[in-house]
Amino acid sequence: MGIADDAVEIRAQGWRALAAVHGIIESALEKALQSEHGLSVVEYTVLDALSRQHGWHMRMQQLARATALSSSATTRLVTRLEDRGLLTRILCVDDRRGIYTELTTAGDALLEQARPTHDATLHEAVEQAKQVPELAPLVDALDALYPAVDPAVDPAVDPALDRTAESVSA
Repeated sequence: MGIADDAVEIRAQGWRALAAVHGIIESALEKALQSEHGLSVVEYTVLDALSRQHGWHMRMQQLARATALSSSATTRLVTRLEDRGLLTRILCVDDRRGIYTELTTAGDALLEQARPTHDATLHEAVEQAKQVPELAPLVDALDALYPAVDPAVDPAVDPALDRTAESVSA
């Protein structure tokens, strides 16, 4: 095996590790959110993305990017969530082709109920992934990217994001 082949294999191993960590996390979140709150991971992601708009709305294309879904899949998902009363669509007054989505009070309430389940399950799944020797280096690298900051020590921390408010606004 030559150097080029070694590099390809290293990248492939990294990709498999990333896929394995993602699989562990997504399956744990899917099971917990569905059983406790009737939400899929992608539905939770939509509600979470809309909640971070702080009273503003998102264009459908932005929501599609935030959820890594196609435009048509995003439209179907938004329709399902709208039918459940969790979000609403708003036509853009400047561009009648533009459609915005916005979280409803019911959507915000469900998200707030689901957030502790999401956060605890995410933590447990990451800890589970850390126990697999082949995955531990990747999980450690992720921890290094977003180190936990204690809001009591640093008042500039946004506890919802677990990052400093400065780095979020920058």
